[in-house]
Amino acid sequence: MIKLFGKKSCHKTKYYKKFLEMRNLNYAFLDVENNEENEIELRNLYKNRKLNFPTITVHDKKLRNPSEKDLQKWIDKLL
Repeated sequence: MIKLFGKKSCHKTKYYKKFLEMRNLNYAFLDVENNEENEIELRNLYKNRKLNFPTITVHDKKLRNPSEKDLQKWIDKLL
């Protein structure tokens, strides 16, 4: 399962949404701006508890603002 943590208004979040949709990948978008549970889940991914977005998780792998190449590599490896 792919999760994308971000804000609807964030240009990088929009980029990753488009990236995933163009590859017909199922993913869950978790809006951290309008949903406190999503915000808490994202903060819990990081020791410093910062709101680091966009963050993409693929199973138990966490990627913060990854390059297209790195994201594709992890998707290919884990899915």
